[in-house]
Amino acid sequence: VQLQACGGGLVQAGGSLTLSCAASGRTNSNYAMAWFRQAPGKEREFVAAIRAGSSTYYEDSVKGRFTISRDNAQNTVYLQMNSLKPEDTAVYYCAGDGTFRASYFKLQPRYYTYWGQGTLVTVSS
Repeated sequence: VQLQACGGGLVQAGGSLTLSCAASGRTNSNYAMAWFRQAPGKEREFVAAIRAGSSTYYEDSVKGRFTISRDNAQNTVYLQMNSLKPEDTAVYYCAGDGTFRASYFKLQPRYYTYWGQGTLVTVSS
């Protein structure tokens, strides 16, 4: 499975961006997908996840501002980001869980098998 993330860019605080993550290869809608981010000098951190049944989970700081969704027909996962803040500045990575219909959300990067290359989001104040 190959993941290709795109949609990053420079935006002013309060603005919006939508990230996309297209999957190719042996894809399957029964696997959970997630977005992580990594700011300079910091560890990679969980942002949002969506399971096979489309249930979602968010990190507290993005709740109410970010929305994760998936289009299984297009093998694509999205992250709609609204009301962006300077502290949202980071490289954003999409990740795929190799576990068939995982019954719980995984918040640690080490549990994800597939990774996209990252897309930079910069929020200016």
